[in-house]
Amino acid sequence: MASSGEEVDKADNSFDKLKNLIRCHLEEFQNDRDMAVLYQAETHKNKRLVEKQIRVISKLYLDIVSEIVEYGQDEGLIRKDLYVGHAKRVILGGVDEVINTWLHSGEKYDLTSMADPLVDLFIRGITNPDKLK
Repeated sequence: MASSGEEVDKADNSFDKLKNLIRCHLEEFQNDRDMAVLYQAETHKNKRLVEKQIRVISKLYLDIVSEIVEYGQDEGLIRKDLYVGHAKRVILGGVDEVINTWLHSGEKYDLTSMADPLVDLFIRGITNPDKLK
């Protein structure tokens, strides 16, 4: 399987890059439930056993998300007034919650199938554009 970095690079625009990144992230955790449980446990408790490793993984992920958001701003698909620090934390938080919900559901559905709806929520938000006019 290709790495998430390779999958991100395959995309032509920031939206597809974000979809590929999140799909890879969810797919990796779906394929390795133990890693998903460990990651969730370590990121949600005060005293972390593997804090350094989790911090490194999270930083790498946040850096990729930042690059995608900045790329989207440069290409005009993402608002330039958007604070990248907030955006990347919202994205990581959304992905984290989808994984957490999947684990608590007993893995009753395909985690990877949540990637596109999640990215759609990030990209289009919760507004009805017809009501904004």
